[in-house]
Amino acid sequence: MRTLLIAIGLASVLGGSAFAAEPAKMVDTKMGKALADAKGMTLYTFDKDAKDKSNCDKDCLKKWPAFHAAANTKAEGKWSLVKAADGKGMWAYEGKPLYTYAEDKKAGDTNGDGVGGVWHLAK
Repeated sequence: MRTLLIAIGLASVLGGSAFAAEPAKMVDTKMGKALADAKGMTLYTFDKDAKDKSNCDKDCLKKWPAFHAAANTKAEGKWSLVKAADGKGMWAYEGKPLYTYAEDKKAGDTNGDGVGGVWHLAK
């Protein structure tokens, strides 16, 4: 019985961290593999951002919505949290803030790649 209780305790402790979900997933697009949100919408990076800092202002966010994080979210590993111009937390991957693109209408669209020479698929 004691061994069973220890095994259950270890499984619950180790299982929680082993199955922690990442905020985005890797998907196949016509441009190759890219990060996407839970709905499959492609994520992008902005060349004018600094490491762990979004430089996309409120007008920019209308066309490039921030990939927002839930209020109680904690950063882990290659994922960090930064503040968007709207004051909400947003996800960054390897220090690069992430955005969706308003012109992408369905999962897997990549219409934002290369826009203005400064927007790129997040990989």
